[in-house]
Amino acid sequence: MTKIYTATTETTGGRNNGVVRSTDGVLDIRLSDPASTQIGTNPEQLMAAAWSASFASSVAQVARKTGMSLSANVRIHAEVDLSSDDDDEFVIGVRMVIQLPGMEGDIAAMLIDEARRVCPFSRATRGNIQVDFKIV
Repeated sequence: MTKIYTATTETTGGRNNGVVRSTDGVLDIRLSDPASTQIGTNPEQLMAAAWSASFASSVAQVARKTGMSLSANVRIHAEVDLSSDDDDEFVIGVRMVIQLPGMEGDIAAMLIDEARRVCPFSRATRGNIQVDFKIV
């Protein structure tokens, strides 16, 4: 295995009134609880942003490798749910609605299936959480 990049952050506090900073200073955000009126984001929003960005890159990678033409207007609407299971343990679930303008449905489905196979976030969570993909 060849390491390509390491992201390094430090979190002070937690999801309620916490702060996350990257060691290079590029990322510097306040955290807040999803139900809070305080200014800040939450881990679920960060996961939705990170996973959808990674997945969009994976779609583009698969398209390039297979010689497909991909519109510059690819859109991914990601939703990350924080839920409580029967044991009152927290669990997450993910839904992604993917728009691939100008691409036929069966070709888009093949592209998404392959992107799910190569996307680092999809691979890391495979079999661990409920994930639904929808092509529109």
